[in-house]
Amino acid sequence: MARIRIGLALGSGVARGWAHLGVLKAIDRLGLVPDIIAGSSIGSLVGGFYLAGNVTELELWARRLTKLRMLRYADFSLGGGVISGNRLFQEAERYLGDINIVSLKAPFVAVATDLWTGHEIWLRDGKLVDAMRASLSLPGVFRPVRMNGHWLIDGALVNPVPVSACRALGAQMVICVNLNADIIGKHQDVELNGASDQELAAAIQTIPALDAITQSPPGNPGTFGVMVSALNIVQDRIARSRLAGEPPDVSINPRVGHIGLLDFHRADELIRLGEAAVERAMPEIRDAISVFSSIHG
Repeated sequence: MARIRIGLALGSGVARGWAHLGVLKAIDRLGLVPDIIAGSSIGSLVGGFYLAGNVTELELWARRLTKLRMLRYADFSLGGGVISGNRLFQEAERYLGDINIVSLKAPFVAVATDLWTGHEIWLRDGKLVDAMRASLSLPGVFRPVRMNGHWLIDGALVNPVPVSACRALGAQMVICVNLNADIIGKHQDVELNGASDQELAAAIQTIPALDAITQSPPGNPGTFGVMVSALNIVQDRIARSRLAGEPPDVSINPRVGHIGLLDFHRADELIRLGEAAVERAMPEIRDAISVFSSIHG
């Protein structure tokens, strides 16, 4: 029987993307091996690490993150974004080095957005870390990335769950992981200097630029809160539209709407939620495999 070519579309969601690690662990236990991976934003980071054979290192790093440790990775900038991203992606480069996308064990696409034209850009070759960085360049937070004559920002703005990229690369059956399925209407506490974390608040106050953007009058949404809620709305609306026109064969929907986009320190919980989502989707996965096996057998 011919093997089904499986595409895995890993969606955007910033910190919620650690749920992808749980999904991949559960998929591996099932013996499903993706032949193609397309990732948008944090999905490109996890997918790239997976295909490079370094996903275990990424998981260990994610589980060690705390609020304060994330703050130490933040190299603040006044040009194009609050954070330049150099420190964070130097850490990624420590694991991945100069790995080129074309040398990965399966075809890979990192989705980004052209800042000036709004066009969807598929990064399929070149240095893996650079492609991840472009796909992850959250507007207003990370600086845009210059690649191949384009200024690139977060792929979530055009294709939050890149099913279409998997299809274009020849996937017969596409499994998507949508991190935006249950986010609308849920309050996101993303104020970095909450009174409950005195150590973090003290650290923030030593950095004038960050302290200024995280403060807001009592009862008013803070700057980060506005940015994150706006991104939630954009991702949800675009994902609904794209998935309606380009439906996957299986949709895995981790229940992560209660977790903030900047809650990188909650990897343990997110990984468990990713694994649980695969368990819930098992009937759908089995049915899809059965149908495609009969068609392509």
